[in-house]
Order: sequence, then C-alpha cells, then structure tokens
Amino acid sequence: MTSLSQLKVKIFADGADQAAMLDMYAKPYIRGLTTNPTLMRKSGIANYRAFAKEILSQINDKPVCFEVLADDFAEMERQALEIASWANNVYVKVPVTNTKRETSCALVKRLADRQVKLNVTAIMTLPQVQEVSVALNPATASYVSVFAGRIADTGIDPLPLMAAALDMLKVNTKAELVWASTREILNIFQANDIGCQVITVTNDILRKLSLIGYDLTEYSMDTVKMFYDDAQRAGFSL
Repeated sequence: MTSLSQLKVKIFADGADQAAMLDMYAKPYIRGLTTNPTLMRKSGIANYRAFAKEILSQINDKPVCFEVLADDFAEMERQALEIASWANNVYVKVPVTNTKRETSCALVKRLADRQVKLNVTAIMTLPQVQEVSVALNPATASYVSVFAGRIADTGIDPLPLMAAALDMLKVNTKAELVWASTREILNIFQANDIGCQVITVTNDILRKLSLIGYDLTEYSMDTVKMFYDDAQRAGFSL
C-alpha cells in the first residue's frame, strides 16, 4: 500500500467551513482548497465576497478555488474577473455549461487568454474534456474537474474515462486533471495510480486518512466492539 507521503496526486480539501478550511490548510499533505455554492449554502455562508476574502487573507500560498454564481455568460465573465482579482492564488471555477445547456468554452477561452487561472467544473463526458482542452490557453495554469464520483454514481466505472481525459490534456502542460466528487479514500489511490494530478476530497473523507494501512484484523475487531458497545448503550435485549 502506497503511504500518504508517497502519493504524487495533490489532495485538495473541499469544504466551506472557515475553521475546517484553515485547519486543513495547515496540514502539509493538503496542497490546495476548493469550495462551491452548494457547500457554502450548507455552511450558512451569507456573504460570499466577505467569506472568500477572509479565507484569502489567511491562505496565500496554496491554490484556492471559488466559483462564479451567474448563468449568463456576460455576468459569469464579470464575476470571474472580479474573483481572479482577489488574490494571485485564486482559481476561478466556471461550469462547463450553463443551465440552458450552452457550452461555456468561448468564455473559458476569453478568460484563459486574459491569463485568468481557471477551474472548469462539472465535467462528466470526454467530449466536454476535449472542448475544454481546446479552449484553454497553454500559457495559463488551469484545472479541468471531471466529476468521477458522480460518474460512478450512475454505475459507470470512471477509471477508463479519467485515463482518457489525461491523454486528452497532454497537449496542454499547464492544464491539470482534477478527480472531483470523491466518494472514498480508495479514490485517492486510484487517482494517483493513473497519474491524475489533483483530487478534491471533502473533510468527512479526509478524516479517514488515519486508516490508511490500518491492519484489517484490528479493524474487524474495532467494528465488532462498536456493534457490541452500541447495543449495550441502547439497552437492547432479547
């Protein structure tokens, strides 16, 4: 089993709780951070701009990804330029399409040509990867986020698709593939083994990192004890 210190894939913490983000930022194995409007809503964030700027005032040496909020491409562009101006370590998340199923690739090209660092997100098909790879500027650093976890949710093995996406992005050395919507610790090793550059992992999954390499016989005993202790606490009887 590859140890955490031997992994080549960069682990990005995915969340929207300020204390948790700062805690993860302090860990050397966390190489970047990302968030999205859904996570921010769940965390009760009321002021997007204020939240982002507070995070960036304390995190300035690792990538941090913040997403545009609009559905209209002109407004997306305005928001992207503002977000990019907040700090040099910001990557602007732009969805691969809007809600009208219109591709955002023209916008991606305009922003990348203006040296805006992007994280093109919500990608789930190889044609989308191909379109994005053509739109990105090879002189501008970028992330291409393929939602492997959501692909797996549909019953499709994401590994062949992720490997093919890596091949597509080889033409752009500044574009890094992101394994997004991670479902389990195993995904980190899967991403690492195929050469995926980045994986985003939520805090609830990151808490399981201590289990890497744990003896399975001991883990079995821990599980038996857990079931027994919970039955006793519940006062169950037969």
